[in-house]
Amino acid sequence: MAEHRDETRAAYDGVVELYASMFADRMEAHPFARNMIGTFAELVRGTGNPRAADVGCGPGHLTAMLCELGLDAFGLDLSPGMVDHARRAHPTLRFDEARMEDLPIEDGALGGILAHYSMIHTPPDELPALLAEQVRVLASGGLLLVSFFGTDGPEPIRFDHKVAPAYSWPADRFAALLTEAGLVPFARLLHDPASERGFLDTHLLARRP
Repeated sequence: MAEHRDETRAAYDGVVELYASMFADRMEAHPFARNMIGTFAELVRGTGNPRAADVGCGPGHLTAMLCELGLDAFGLDLSPGMVDHARRAHPTLRFDEARMEDLPIEDGALGGILAHYSMIHTPPDELPALLAEQVRVLASGGLLLVSFFGTDGPEPIRFDHKVAPAYSWPADRFAALLTEAGLVPFARLLHDPASERGFLDTHLLARRP
């Protein structure tokens, strides 16, 4: 389990500046994702608990976006290089190094979690435990927005992501995992294509009862 995390951490540490230059303004060209994040932020504000975590925050651009949308957001990332960049790029915001499987957050503390393409490197057999950890830190009524590469096939597909090995998922299969983790999926958006591989951009919104 630790091996793939170590490989992913090292891979992202090695591309911090390139990654940040490519994706720091990514939402400007992605209206569907931008609007899903806006909807997520509005719903989190509506819970009365604006505290939110951007898990797998990378260079911190989406953490900043969540704060601009009225959330008390902070960023967490496996890569110390990404955390260092995010702190320098957004010095007024909080960023910490952490694993999604072991979040440094108390039980039931958050109104929302954003996981924007940050679960894609997790092997399928480890994903249920990772999702259970997200559920642990969400308050009742709290929301999870997870985005990932989607596929039309029946099974997740491992592929060579440009940074580290990753997995695409059928939306129904991922939604079923959310349900099994104790969440209630209630909205989804799929659109063409996320990459030259032909995967779909997929966004799922779920609520903790």
